[in-house]
Amino acid sequence: MFRQLILAGFGGQGVISMGHLLVYAGMMENKEVAYIPSYGAEMRGGTANCSVTISSTPIRSPLVTEPDILVVMNRPSLDKFEPVLKKGGSLFINSCLVNRPVKRTDINVHFVPANELARLLGEPRAANMIMLGALLETDPFVKNLSVMEAFKKVLPANKHHLLSLNSKALEVGAGLIRQGDSAKTGLTNLA
Repeated sequence: MFRQLILAGFGGQGVISMGHLLVYAGMMENKEVAYIPSYGAEMRGGTANCSVTISSTPIRSPLVTEPDILVVMNRPSLDKFEPVLKKGGSLFINSCLVNRPVKRTDINVHFVPANELARLLGEPRAANMIMLGALLETDPFVKNLSVMEAFKKVLPANKHHLLSLNSKALEVGAGLIRQGDSAKTGLTNLA
């Protein structure tokens, strides 16, 4: 098992947290991990992305130049990273904030209305966890249970009351993929 990911969006959308969670979940499952965060000059509203590698064998380089999986939470991230996704790779798009169709036809695309689903869940900041749930339902390279255990290590104790909400958000994202409605939902939101 070898997965390389790029998670990208605006600062404050939780892409760095998604990367932390995946890396800690991988470590808990005794996998090799590598993580490189990248921030813009601004904290909220600026750019943020991270590269994550999770493998069952030693990792030669932490650099991710051709990811297997790309998660984009906004349009600038799609514009920047769509060209580097590996042929046959998986692209997860926050269809609430991306208003253009995907240009490539050689990749698997999953439209996830993460912001809208998070709003319906009652916590707009849970969009990243909904996206993570969709990703891991499609490609379970780490277990959801490991992600929730990692949550306790990544976030401070005063945020642990959010465990139940975040577990529910993971399930909402996974449920969207199981229903097979993600592509229809994304195309509707792009219209």
